Amino acid sequence: MTEFLAQHTPTLTHWLYLSTLLFSIGLYGLLTRRNAVGILMAVELMLNSAALNFVVFNRFCAPATVDGQIMAIFVIAAAAAEVVVGMAIFVALYRYRGTVDVNAMDTMKD
Repeated sequence: MTEFLAQHTPTLTHWLYLSTLLFSIGLYGLLTRRNAVGILMAVELMLNSAALNFVVFNRFCAPATVDGQIMAIFVIAAAAAEVVVGMAIFVALYRYRGTVDVNAMDTMKD
């Protein structure tokens, strides 16, 4: 069993491919979504990809430290704050305009 795990342990390249895939999915969602909540979810995915990079690089470059994990916690905290502020803005805009379609929110008039 340990031989199997030693042969199939993910390397730095595998983790970077996963992070790149997550970031690409988030970027695609950011560029194609019209719903504000979907855009926030895409941004969250991109931030989680960055947090994953912090942890992975810490694991492979400086395994004796916890700098990457601490930075990942800060990224998660900043992402949570971003979601709270974004959702508050979108709830206020929904009450005022009746939609969360970002194409309908292209002007500040009304």
